Amino acid sequence: MVQVKDKQFEVFLPETEILARTSQLAAQLSRDYANKEPLFVAVLNGSFIFAADLIRHVSVPCHVSFVRVHSYQSTASTGTLTEVIGLQENIEGRHVVVVEDIVDTALTMSRLLAQLREQMPASLEVATLLCKREAMQTDLALKYVGFDIPNRFVVGYGLDYDGFARNLPDLYVLKD
Repeated sequence: MVQVKDKQFEVFLPETEILARTSQLAAQLSRDYANKEPLFVAVLNGSFIFAADLIRHVSVPCHVSFVRVHSYQSTASTGTLTEVIGLQENIEGRHVVVVEDIVDTALTMSRLLAQLREQMPASLEVATLLCKREAMQTDLALKYVGFDIPNRFVVGYGLDYDGFARNLPDLYVLKD
């Protein structure tokens, strides 16, 4: 158990399980994107650890870029997308994989994907470490999902609570 600010969290997924699943996703991406030179677009800040671990295990030539969007306040999604740092690369005709830490309401991701589709990539997929399907408020097809999790607040492995706990190696869930 760990204390983060005013809340207590307990281990939900240990780092070893996360790394094993991340390696499996990287192998799947490597097969699916053989001879395609994908562009991985990591969504900051939460996905930075997952993106680093994932991309290190991708075995095909690839490029990496970053965007920063924000849709959380404290422990709840606001559903409002605010692009802070935009994509600098031209993605027209490229195979793009958005790397995300967690998809819960799917509202932010749907808006980000709509913005990216306007730039006419050859393909556009999402690789997310976590998915809260029961919290999704819009239909979103996700091809690369590390773990489906219940609709509970999680921290660690890049995910935060008010900026804290990103550095925790395991994934923790808010204690009841």
